[in-house]
Amino acid sequence: MRYDLGIDVKSLVFGAAIAAAFIIFGYLYWDWFYPFSAIGLLYAGYGQRDIKTGTAIGAFASTPIIALTFQGYLGHFDGFFLTESGIITVAIIILLVGAFVGFVGAWAKRDRIKAKEEFEKKQKIGKNKKKNKK
Repeated sequence: MRYDLGIDVKSLVFGAAIAAAFIIFGYLYWDWFYPFSAIGLLYAGYGQRDIKTGTAIGAFASTPIIALTFQGYLGHFDGFFLTESGIITVAIIILLVGAFVGFVGAWAKRDRIKAKEEFEKKQKIGKNKKKNKK
């Protein structure tokens, strides 16, 4: 039996790994590595075939960031964020940001495909129309 859900697993795995790697590098070396973890989530969303799938996969690819957050790689929490409600809130916020970044990646892919089609359409009309037919 073979299941095809339309998910690009390679971009999901590599995107999640890139996001987690930049979080770890930011913790170990320099703080300015943290924002680059969004590259992995963008890649995870970009690899999918439509925007809905890209958004869902972006949220799913952000789950390693949740694990790293609770292990202390994004800093120390205090106050409200040490309660159960605070922990759930942090997890939901990370999932929402991951979904948004995955959405942006999938949207960029859709716009790139549309621009490519328009460019090819413009190449077929114009001065070199007769040359392309031969």
